[in-house]
Amino acid sequence: MTLPAGSSIDTRPRAVRGAFCVLGSACVALGVIGIFVPLMPTTVFLLIALWAFSCGSVRLEVWLYHHPRLGRSLRAWRRDRAVPRRAKVLAIATMTASFVWVTLFVAESWPLPAALLALFAAVAAYLLSRPEPAAD
Repeated sequence: MTLPAGSSIDTRPRAVRGAFCVLGSACVALGVIGIFVPLMPTTVFLLIALWAFSCGSVRLEVWLYHHPRLGRSLRAWRRDRAVPRRAKVLAIATMTASFVWVTLFVAESWPLPAALLALFAAVAAYLLSRPEPAAD
């Protein structure tokens, strides 16, 4: 297997590399859980895991990057900064549901919903500006 573009062999102390590997492993676990649990993100955790592995273990980075199920969205992101349409729709739907929930049941005044609206609108605009991935 080839090393993903942007990777380098790291000279960090062993304990620091180990901490990055633990973080990456935890994020992979959360990403896999997100496959089965509605409204829990998957790709975000896998992107964090890929970054953490790139700082801690080239072997684990290559494994995740080339994984047949988990690696597709990671390769699309690294190659084209692309986000699949399904991920965009789910992310925006989740943000909308969160905004409605907070506005109706949590917030006692307007500042929290206003801040969430600004944040979610910015994230949604960014997501919508990303291309959709080409076939792998």
